[in-house]
Amino acid sequence: MIRKLILLLVVFSMSVIGFSGFRIFQMMFLPTSQMDQKMVFTIMPGTPFYRVGLELEKAKAIKSAQVLRIFGSLLGFDKKIRVGEYEISPKMSAFEILKKLSSGQSIEYSLTLQEGINMYEVAQLIEKKKLGRSSVFLKLCKNKKLIQELLGQDLPSLEGYLFPETYFLTKFTGEEKLIRKMVNRFKSVYSEFSQEEKPLIKSRHEAVILGSVIEKETGAGFERPLISSVFHNRLKKKMRLQSDPTILYGILEQTGIMKKNITKRDILAPTKYNTYTVKGLPSGPISNPGRESLKAALYPKASEYLFFVSRNDGTHVFTTSYKDHLAAVRKFQLDSKARQGKSWRDLKQ
Repeated sequence: MIRKLILLLVVFSMSVIGFSGFRIFQMMFLPTSQMDQKMVFTIMPGTPFYRVGLELEKAKAIKSAQVLRIFGSLLGFDKKIRVGEYEISPKMSAFEILKKLSSGQSIEYSLTLQEGINMYEVAQLIEKKKLGRSSVFLKLCKNKKLIQELLGQDLPSLEGYLFPETYFLTKFTGEEKLIRKMVNRFKSVYSEFSQEEKPLIKSRHEAVILGSVIEKETGAGFERPLISSVFHNRLKKKMRLQSDPTILYGILEQTGIMKKNITKRDILAPTKYNTYTVKGLPSGPISNPGRESLKAALYPKASEYLFFVSRNDGTHVFTTSYKDHLAAVRKFQLDSKARQGKSWRDLKQ
């Protein structure tokens, strides 16, 4: 009788263990639900492993936080979970979710910087997209230690070196890592150009300054080498560059306000950037130039042009004499009919 009782207890115990084992197997390796309802699960820095399980259970992505914690720890996932945003669903097993959370494959967001954008606009953009803080970004852009490390130069800021391109980053990339991506991309692109000496462009920084002005002067890419030739020719003749965008950037640096229209008073007001009052190049870059503007700064098209004036559609009329320049100004700028209904956006059509 006792022997039968023991046998029954053993069978019962084995059944319980077997059933429990099957339930645990289900919880770890079978989906919680067949509904493919995707959700974003975020792991913040410093989140303990047990908390990950509790949050997953609360979100109904898994059935048991306790089972996840025990088996996750046994399998080493407690030390592999990485900070980030992850797309998961109840259709995934707990084991698949753990693999996803330890993969580091966080959700990525695209950040597109248009050619000619300045660092203040970049800062506003990353804050708008909730990918960083504007104030932190700008502070880092003016950090002398970081600038020296990245460029090996003593510059007031990284303006001009935040290469315009589309970047992919996570919510946890951070401002400094993003800046490093941008500057390293600039260095990679710039290294593609020939290093032969230029008579007027004596340094990389001068090329970036001139490239930044060229970038702001035309919406027509094919004009960049010709715009560059005008500036090169004026520099050779010791003429001021007289570039309107340099006035606007100087005002921005002084007031924090980006004006759209320039007054006569603005033209006459001296700043470090105003090339109507400054001889030669402005104090520093006024935007972040793209590849073609940098190339144009280094390799201008051969011409004798000294002036250009907007046709109001994104392109320009180029002239060699002041007399012809004034005639172009009268035709395209002073005649209201020539400006009516015209826009640089016409180039996009």
